[in-house]
Amino acid sequence: MNIAYQVMGDGPVDLILVPGMITHVEFLHELPGYTDFLRRLAAFARVITFDKSGQGLSDRYLGMPSFEQRVDDVRAVMEAVGSTRAILLGCSEGGPISIVFAATFPERVSHLVLFGSFARFSSAQGYPFRPSADEIVARVDDLWAGGWGTGVTVRHFLPSYASNTDVVQQYAKLERLAFSPGALKMAARYNIEIDVRTILPAIRVPTLVLHRQADVMSIDNGKFLASHIPGAKFVAYADCSDHLIFPGDQLRLCGDIEEFVTGHREATAPDFDRVLATVLFADIVGSTRQAAEMGDQAWRRMLDEHDKTAQRIVIQHRGNLVKTTGDGILATFDGPGRAIRCALAFEAATRRLGLPVRAGLHTGEIELRNGDIGGIAVHAAARVMAEAGSNEVLVSRVVTDLVAGAGLKFSDRGTHTLKGLPGAWDLFAASV
Repeated sequence: MNIAYQVMGDGPVDLILVPGMITHVEFLHELPGYTDFLRRLAAFARVITFDKSGQGLSDRYLGMPSFEQRVDDVRAVMEAVGSTRAILLGCSEGGPISIVFAATFPERVSHLVLFGSFARFSSAQGYPFRPSADEIVARVDDLWAGGWGTGVTVRHFLPSYASNTDVVQQYAKLERLAFSPGALKMAARYNIEIDVRTILPAIRVPTLVLHRQADVMSIDNGKFLASHIPGAKFVAYADCSDHLIFPGDQLRLCGDIEEFVTGHREATAPDFDRVLATVLFADIVGSTRQAAEMGDQAWRRMLDEHDKTAQRIVIQHRGNLVKTTGDGILATFDGPGRAIRCALAFEAATRRLGLPVRAGLHTGEIELRNGDIGGIAVHAAARVMAEAGSNEVLVSRVVTDLVAGAGLKFSDRGTHTLKGLPGAWDLFAASV
């Protein structure tokens, strides 16, 4: 078996996020807030995320991996990253997995954190907090499986974004990447058997139970866990009703985790006022002339479509749309390859709208200023854009150096002197 995992940060402690049912260790970064959430945790820990056996990027089974196998996934990932002891952050279904691992290998778990989790997946005598097994099967088979891959579960697990068409489309893709419809049905049937109630009194590691008051997973599940794990601390949140952990008040939630683990919460608001980023500037060529030709009302509609297109394509490429500039956009990316592909996709999309654009990209250190950005890298990207022609994406040499081997093509556009910037700048036109 091959288990897919990612590592972020190099903090003094290890934190392993044990996920729920719908996961894909790479594609989750496409959803707003996920990467920022991991970065906040990485301010005080080395954060390891992974896909459990049978889902996401990990190997598939003929059938479905057993609960025991999914528990052993945690051990396998720890071995792979060289972790001898870690904090386990178990979300939803990942909670029972983390509970069993912590009880079985207490020497390898320093702290246990449970979010939106449960002790039993279906209702039973003495545990009325979940639907019955028959109700769960009916919901999955009749309501979810038929629409799987269309975002059918977004209102259950990510309701904060249920009205955002672009995010729903990304979430729909996450469904498709996490499971096939048949695998979803099988996973639900396997999960019905999860019951760790008898294990809870055996937990001997410090435990923090976190739960949102309006979570689709009733808060009574979290209260049950906290009341049956010796010495467990319970914290409830009213920030949102999402079942996935990364939306909502990240500052408070990550601060609670950090304080529980380290005794302080200073790093939950790290000073990220200067970061390395690839800056993209783009604007419409000849916008004043087009506005005069079309008239105010038609031009306004065209700009609205331009802005919607920008928002959609920037999100798809894991970027941050800092702002629109009336006839252009300013965006940042944590990878130059995604920034270039975003610029090319945006140019192609706006060309179909009848709006020729030009774009410029540069990678460097930027300053974060209350939702805006500044610094030499921002000015450099703007100056690079000013040298671009209609329907052209220009990049600086530092960008080409950083994407070597990424399958992108560049044509030499010569050496330029950029207004207000020292030295000579080699510029290149990007293509695929």
